Amino acid sequence: MSSLNTPRKFQIRSPCSTANIGPGFDVLGISLSLYLTIDVEILKESEQDFEMTYSGEGSKDVPLTPEQNLITKTALYVLSANGISQLPKPLKIHVDNPIPLGRGLGSSGAAVVGGVLLGNALGQLGLSRDRLLDYCLMIERHPDNVAAALMGGFVASYLRELDPSAMQGVPASESLLDIALSQQVPQPPVVPSCYCQGKSCSSYTI
Repeated sequence: MSSLNTPRKFQIRSPCSTANIGPGFDVLGISLSLYLTIDVEILKESEQDFEMTYSGEGSKDVPLTPEQNLITKTALYVLSANGISQLPKPLKIHVDNPIPLGRGLGSSGAAVVGGVLLGNALGQLGLSRDRLLDYCLMIERHPDNVAAALMGGFVASYLRELDPSAMQGVPASESLLDIALSQQVPQPPVVPSCYCQGKSCSSYTI
């Protein structure tokens, strides 16, 4: 594995999605062709260790510090859960978000998926698609939007109960990203399929 601070550029695209389709409440989701775009550059040198800019929906209100922005907080969680305590430096990120907020188009799901993909790329972790979904569900806890955004297409997902032992040490989603900034960071439970709020999730792309 090369140094995580080696200069490089890459782009991440995470689509919006719609869910709760017909009778498929919390089950059916469809990814749509409107994308959150994250342009990432690890610089050779810079006066700043971290720079984040944001355009599009919510640009006036979105926090731009690593510990407050949902995308970078999610990336930090993925990195921390895999033994990497900080973002590479110096790091420059630009986010362009055309997805309307609070309109049922999965804007937070797209951000969570983007953050998980960002953490995977920055840490050069090589996580499988199923494991990436596990990380998404540790934060979002409903599979329909994030499964559609990550897998693409028309996705059906359902939840199954997990053994209580698999839940030991797993915090509520509301506090997870705050815990992620500490030194003791829980990974998603390792189960035959992905995890969601005390249950596991099986997803199928049609």
